[in-house]
Amino acid sequence: MIQREKKETEQVEYFVVEEFVPKDHLLRKIERAVDFTKIYEIVEGLYCPNNGRPSIDPIVLIKMVLIQHLYGITSLRRTYEEIKMNVAYRWFIGYPMYKDIPHFATISYNFKHRFTEETIESIFYWILNEINKKGYLSPEAVFIDGTHIKANANIKKKIKKAIPEAAKVYEEQLFNEINEDREKRGKKPFEPKDKDKKEKEVTISTTDPESGVFHKGEHKKCMAYEAHTACDPKGYVLCAHVTAGNIHDSVAFDPLFDGLYIDFPQIEIVTADSAYKTPWISKKLIDKGIRLAAPYTSPKGNKNKGFRKNDFKYDKDNDNVICPEGHILKYSTTNREGYREYKSDPEICKNCPHLKSCTQSKTHQRTITVHIWNEYLEQVEKWRLTEEIKELYKQRKETIERVFADAKEKHGMRYTQYRGLAQVTKWVKLKFACMNLKKFALHLCKDNPFPSINTSIYRFLSQINLHLLCVMEVY
Repeated sequence: MIQREKKETEQVEYFVVEEFVPKDHLLRKIERAVDFTKIYEIVEGLYCPNNGRPSIDPIVLIKMVLIQHLYGITSLRRTYEEIKMNVAYRWFIGYPMYKDIPHFATISYNFKHRFTEETIESIFYWILNEINKKGYLSPEAVFIDGTHIKANANIKKKIKKAIPEAAKVYEEQLFNEINEDREKRGKKPFEPKDKDKKEKEVTISTTDPESGVFHKGEHKKCMAYEAHTACDPKGYVLCAHVTAGNIHDSVAFDPLFDGLYIDFPQIEIVTADSAYKTPWISKKLIDKGIRLAAPYTSPKGNKNKGFRKNDFKYDKDNDNVICPEGHILKYSTTNREGYREYKSDPEICKNCPHLKSCTQSKTHQRTITVHIWNEYLEQVEKWRLTEEIKELYKQRKETIERVFADAKEKHGMRYTQYRGLAQVTKWVKLKFACMNLKKFALHLCKDNPFPSINTSIYRFLSQINLHLLCVMEVY
């Protein structure tokens, strides 16, 4: 057994940072994947060209935040401490061990006041375009879903507030088609609603008013944001839209898809869960020539308690609905929500042996509703039964759900320390940009591995660098 007589931690040493970073290190692969000088073009308009103090290199600021998101470091303060001690991190930002790195307060100030949402958006799409140029994107099939992010707000600090109901994107189109349907059936068209919007009462956080209450299943009720996201079959994030945590997925679909469709008009199939299987979304996609891959939705209600809506058959040709006993429900009206109402004959129903299993109405009448865009839902249901759609839907767990799992487990997206929709949006898009960059670097390195380096030559060059540093120190 050998015992050291003294510690050697105070020994003065010379070493080359380049030599201490493994050749297969992730940051080397990322540095090789993209040209970071593109950042100068992105942020050029944010700096004054002819006066003011010299700035810190914006590439260094961006890279330090990329390190935070790549390795799931919880805060900028912690990132600053990690970079100070980590040789690979210093190599990535181009700082030797003896040089002080930019303070975390400087980084925080720049990302809050200088680097706007448009700047982060440009960085996100710059990386995405680089991936697309190399042919790694496959946007013909897109997977869409949303994941909740716990907000930096206490659920106990809240107030009730009445706010105007948000107008639906398709409201005007639906209203016009409802009136057309009513006129065609001899009904008087509806008058437009009053301009004064209805109000609804919601829970608002006093800490972060732009977050929303989230409570689902066994999850504990909390204030949250939701990242509505689209990715391709390889798991590259194509688009993201952040909302409060109480916004339904189907409501956030329009801004997400509209931004996605501008960049990738070649989309052929959108795969989503049952929350997106609505008449409007089905119509919107089919009108653009896009198929919707959605799962089977079980009918509401308990089968043991009575007949459900799916037990009735809609006869489009004869414009009526047939009940399980073979009786006809005739058209009654088209309501303001866009549903045609079909009602049974009370004289027939009151003598039906299954009356109690069908309706509890005192008038002995059952009403079945069918949306005026029901044909689009029927088309989606037909596609659901094809083998192509079945196989594609199975890939959700390997694509969009894997993206969310990696984002939360490996990149720290389970909880955000930022407040306000703008700051959280920037934070989310930077995470997705890092995840895309990491995946791209790994794919690129796998297809084009690093060239082999002769070890003896590398050591010889390192010794030359070491001697040059010694000479410089002497003089």
